[in-house]
Amino acid sequence: MRALHWLPPLVWMAVVLGLSSDAASAEQTSRVLLPLLRWLLPGAPPEQLAALHGLLRKAGHVAEYATLALLWFRAFRRGRGLAPRASAWLALGASLAWAFVDEWHQSALLARTGSALDVVLDAAGAVAALGVVRLGWRAALDGAATLCLWVAALGGGAVLAVNAWAGVASGVLWLTAPAAALALLARRLVRARARSSP
Repeated sequence: MRALHWLPPLVWMAVVLGLSSDAASAEQTSRVLLPLLRWLLPGAPPEQLAALHGLLRKAGHVAEYATLALLWFRAFRRGRGLAPRASAWLALGASLAWAFVDEWHQSALLARTGSALDVVLDAAGAVAALGVVRLGWRAALDGAATLCLWVAALGGGAVLAVNAWAGVASGVLWLTAPAAALALLARRLVRARARSSP
């Protein structure tokens, strides 16, 4: 592979490793993100701002590894001339390997901790990016929408059952979980009708 192709993913791996240092710990990012969130959401309570800070940090994992997977895909596809499918699998493997190295590195630092959940988020970012590359935007978004509806329907149903067993109110979940199930059914009917029409 020419340097033009393999240098970008290697540089990005170094950036990811730098972001997993103490300098990018939750304490450090809160110094920048919390004032920004307070400015954007002046009436938000501290608990909500802390939750948004955590959510932004987790979204960072997804974005970092989506970028890494795309860079590796490009390197394998253009630099090595591999088929798209092989390039996608190799890019996913390289991204997941680096996710494990990244979390292992964080577990050795005082201000950071390694987390299996973060590896799952990293993998989700890589898979989402490679799905878009392999399937195209329309098919990838359709698949993501279907997955979200299944999670909402099944997960919501499970939470409703647990809440009913525990005697806890479920609020708007009584509407959203059935709505997701109905949306799945409607999607299936529309697809079946589209297949049967000439």
